[in-house]
Amino acid sequence: MSVWSRIAEALAALRSGESLAHVFDRLRTPPERSVAFTIAVIALGAKMAKADGRVTRNEVRAFREIFVIPREEEKNAARIFDLARQDVAGFEDYAARIGRLFQNGDATLFDLIEGLFYIAVADGDYHPGEDRFLERVAEIFGIAERQFRAIRSGFVPDAEPDPWGVLGVEPDTPAEEIRAAWKRMVRDSHPDRMIARGLPEEAIRLAEKRLIAINRAWEEISEGRA
Repeated sequence: MSVWSRIAEALAALRSGESLAHVFDRLRTPPERSVAFTIAVIALGAKMAKADGRVTRNEVRAFREIFVIPREEEKNAARIFDLARQDVAGFEDYAARIGRLFQNGDATLFDLIEGLFYIAVADGDYHPGEDRFLERVAEIFGIAERQFRAIRSGFVPDAEPDPWGVLGVEPDTPAEEIRAAWKRMVRDSHPDRMIARGLPEEAIRLAEKRLIAINRAWEEISEGRA
């Protein structure tokens, strides 16, 4: 059964009176977590749309680049988006529920933040409201400030990248530990690893920018020490 078929089942639960937030709580194990991931991107994307007060065609196009939505399922995706925008629950409540689906530091939460960044910058304007939104979501997910800055630098053109932050090490970290951190992050970003985490195949595209940033950080640190 496809992700979108399972999302249709989740929407059936919503029609029976269950809230979107409660649907999240039931999606705790694979393959249901891939459904939770997809719904999470749509729902938090809807909440983020309120941060700058508009949803542009470029942002919609960016979402479509991450998730291939079958034409017959577009109504389901739109319904989740509308429900999330209208829900009285704030984005912090959604972020907390999503965070409980995964352990603190789970790479899936980083994937989700990166997906939201990808959508936020798609219109060419990274709004201060979007920055506050994403910073708070990252905080709820347990993502350290330095890690958040490293992710932001990979998407926001005028954000200076911190190679040490990208690899999660300090400037005085021994060379062998830096190399080990680089290898571990490259390994964790491998498509097979992402599929094993229960993510939909489309979400693998989110790792491409991260992998480029990881290798660039390693090269910059290596060249500087040489």
